[in-house]
Amino acid sequence: MTAMKRRSFFKFGLISTLASLIKPQSILGMNDEVSRFNFSPQKPVVISTWSHGIAANEEAWKLLGNSGTALDAVEAGVRHTESDLTNRSVGSGGRPDREGHVTLDACIMDDQSRCGAVAYLEGIKHPISVARAVMERTQHVMLVGRGAKSFALDYGFEKFRTPIKEVKKDWKTWKKEHKDEFEKPEINHENHDTIGMLAIDKYGNISGSCTTSGWAYKLAGRVGDSPIIGAGLFVDNEVGGACATGMGEAIIRIAGSHTVVEFMRQG
Repeated sequence: MTAMKRRSFFKFGLISTLASLIKPQSILGMNDEVSRFNFSPQKPVVISTWSHGIAANEEAWKLLGNSGTALDAVEAGVRHTESDLTNRSVGSGGRPDREGHVTLDACIMDDQSRCGAVAYLEGIKHPISVARAVMERTQHVMLVGRGAKSFALDYGFEKFRTPIKEVKKDWKTWKKEHKDEFEKPEINHENHDTIGMLAIDKYGNISGSCTTSGWAYKLAGRVGDSPIIGAGLFVDNEVGGACATGMGEAIIRIAGSHTVVEFMRQG
């Protein structure tokens, strides 16, 4: 790949992510005098993607503001979004794949470089918490599909029946209008809004999380960047963290979040 093509992939996959992360209304714990583009926030701080991240930040702040850890905060924050059944790109209210199945992806990473992820998980309310359990209770990093669901059920995670009726109705309408199984899917603001969250606690430690229902009406079996450490999320406690939203395939191709953190390392 030429340098120009690599830059194009980087721009297409990640610029929206970085812009979202620095919106003042998406940041809690910052000084009013902090510059929008060049800031050193007071600790603690939490940032996340998209407008639905504002409520998630407020949930995370309940922990950070009371001396909680960044890890607990980023889990609690995005759990709030996973519970919002009006959100069509995260959690159990998300849009399904082309076969009508809502499959969820999530990952989490802490200041010790520990990480956990789940992908293609169906029928479980909080994939981010299952991802954390993978990190803390197994020697693995990622579980997928039926194995991820069996693990979640074994550890007592809450089940949730999907798709919800509003989403099922939308899917039936979409199915009637799209007969070609391999038709190129549309990408827009409404069908790929992952939530990614990063936090620094009062101890100076960084953690991050990412959770999504993925590309609306994706091919069955598709997994995007969100649960992939280094693509959808990466944290280095000595440098910083990054999380991504956008076209997952483009982000995966350049290990987007890891690339951002490495550029941060280089100054």
